[in-house]
Amino acid sequence: MPYPDPDSVAKAIQKAARSSYRLPKTVNDSVNQVLSISISSMRAMEQQIKAFDKAIADQMELIPNTLTSIKGIGPVYSAGIIAEIGDINRFPNQASLAKYAGLAWQQHQSGDFESQNTRMIKSGNRYLKYYLGEAAMSLVRCDAEYSRFYHLKYNEVNKYQHKRALALTARKLVRLVFRLLKDNCLYRAPESR
Repeated sequence: MPYPDPDSVAKAIQKAARSSYRLPKTVNDSVNQVLSISISSMRAMEQQIKAFDKAIADQMELIPNTLTSIKGIGPVYSAGIIAEIGDINRFPNQASLAKYAGLAWQQHQSGDFESQNTRMIKSGNRYLKYYLGEAAMSLVRCDAEYSRFYHLKYNEVNKYQHKRALALTARKLVRLVFRLLKDNCLYRAPESR
């Protein structure tokens, strides 16, 4: 969001810089050197991440991949999900895949009573859960249906809104991932209503 008056903001920052405490030259040189090394390290890591992302994308082109047909899921998320799932035929249904990913909830019931407040199970493949969560958040940004679903779930409660909505969105994504991998078909976005 642009500032309404950038000149006044710049003057305020300059005034704050002039009135701030100045470091002695020896300390200032050390701080500048440490900051320079940190920035160089961050740039080197960014280049390595780009190289790894390109290598992953190149490898994913070699195998049939239906998940990249979903807008918002690129080769990195797709590779992570496929690598953690392995053979989709190990799972008889999407619920067993969700439980494997740790996206299932504990049952608390006695007789006719069933608790409305339940926690997610602690077991499950935490890496698959991570990739599904990240992919779900990417879909919230890129896909209107997932965005609507996330915001609907976000507004249903007052506590842990983001965490709950993201877990439910990731659980919805599990159904899509299971079907695409099981049928080996490409994703077609539903028609706009």
